[in-house]
Amino acid sequence: MPPTERPRRLRRTAALRSLVRETSLGPHQLVAPLFVKEGIAEPAPIASLPGHHQHTLESLAKQARQIAERGVRSFLLFAVPARKDPVGSAAWEPDGIAQSGLRALREELGDEAVLIADLCLCGYTDHGHCGVLRDGSVHNDETLDLYARVAAAQAAAGADMVAPSGMMDGQVAAIRTALDDAGHPDVAIMAYAAKYASALYGPFRAAAECDPRVGDRSGYQMDPANVREAVREVDLDLVEGADIVMVKPALAYLDVIAAVRQVATVPVAAFHVSGEYAMVRAASANGWLDGDRVALEHLMSIRRAGADIVVTYDAAEVAERL
Repeated sequence: MPPTERPRRLRRTAALRSLVRETSLGPHQLVAPLFVKEGIAEPAPIASLPGHHQHTLESLAKQARQIAERGVRSFLLFAVPARKDPVGSAAWEPDGIAQSGLRALREELGDEAVLIADLCLCGYTDHGHCGVLRDGSVHNDETLDLYARVAAAQAAAGADMVAPSGMMDGQVAAIRTALDDAGHPDVAIMAYAAKYASALYGPFRAAAECDPRVGDRSGYQMDPANVREAVREVDLDLVEGADIVMVKPALAYLDVIAAVRQVATVPVAAFHVSGEYAMVRAASANGWLDGDRVALEHLMSIRRAGADIVVTYDAAEVAERL
């Protein structure tokens, strides 16, 4: 007996599949992370992130231009300073490496790019934690004062958006107040609202040179077992004034992205993190899978779960194929 339903009718050709596709993925939905390092003469390859470098100011601008020509117009900047101290004071210096990097990108790309500044202290402190360390623990409220100073410096250097990633309680409210008081009411906040204490950050920490020297970050990043807590964190950030909320990592937390999408009234971002990228690239280099196809499949799954924006180390390569 022949089947009464034939869903395959709409799968016969690429044109048909494209016509009925439920989820789209385009370069305009991607954010490319970039690293700039102070005191180097040439870009330095990042061994655990194939295809990525710690950049000089000159090579940073050149790389961003090449990515923009593929249709990706949004960039998340991470900086590696030459000097570190207990409070990460290089993070808010007017001529610090992050601020210099933002100005270099703005000069190269003008208003065609969205420049997002990572706002944290882990790469600037000599202990590698995301704030002021007191008796082995990060002091939340003292750290907020420093985040406020960093936000004002990044906005003055040309950031369209700041992205606080430290998971301090009250960080969005403190940063919003600082931005407004400094005359930057139009600078947006993309809050790392649900950032988990994940084992998938290793390649990033090598690139940003921000491994904790003592302990770990589980005291302020979220427990991977929790979903309801993520929804609560998102609600708090929305009340405090977040313009975009982010879930990090992405692939192991697709259920969290879906839950956040149900409650968030603002765009939802997801960070396809360094470990997620590196695993596929390593398997591809060994011939175990088709890395290009897997990358597209992974990013589509993040979009399907509900993310409007995907931060990914695959941005340039995927955009070229799209």
